[in-house]
Amino acid sequence: MAVELSDRADAAVFLRRLLRLDPATLVRLRPAGAGRVALWAPLPWGVLVTRTVAGTVDRERVTSAAALLEGLATLPARDADWRGALPPATAAVVERLPAEVVQDAAAAAAQALRDVSKDGLHGRAVGQRVLRDALLDHVVVRGVSDVDGVAFAVPQRLVQGLVRMGFLGADAVNVVTAGPWTGLAGAYGTAWFRTPTLSVRPIVSRPIS
Repeated sequence: MAVELSDRADAAVFLRRLLRLDPATLVRLRPAGAGRVALWAPLPWGVLVTRTVAGTVDRERVTSAAALLEGLATLPARDADWRGALPPATAAVVERLPAEVVQDAAAAAAQALRDVSKDGLHGRAVGQRVLRDALLDHVVVRGVSDVDGVAFAVPQRLVQGLVRMGFLGADAVNVVTAGPWTGLAGAYGTAWFRTPTLSVRPIVSRPIS
């Protein structure tokens, strides 16, 4: 596999955070201009994250995060194991959020998880998975873009992706949209989530024989 990461320390930060969340995770490498490679990876809660680092790759490829971090001379080809598409290349900024707002939202979710895990919800015990899913689906910010009138919603799962991958810096965070995708773009990378769409199939009536 023709991959060269020029700044291995930079890429290693991204890869180590991924592996803490999922030791078996995959990374998709995509050429991102002269001397740059975009690293993409899925998080366990349905979010894609990406960071662009210095390096080269001859074409779009998929390998394991562990092998890439280890710097193996021959990386395993895992293209067939990748599931799902990437967001469109062109995205629009629809809102800017202060970094403190995003950090506070992440902290509030963590505190809610601790409180409900300890005391229950209204005195009733709540399963960890149910609680986690409810928190991740909670919409932190909802609005309509002043630029083009596009409605957007930022769920907690995007906030968690941005914060837990270390993408949040001191600067404002951009809310971006691209088709059905919504993203949070921080100083060090972007977290993306694709809004689920319902597929309705017509009911076929058949005579009873």
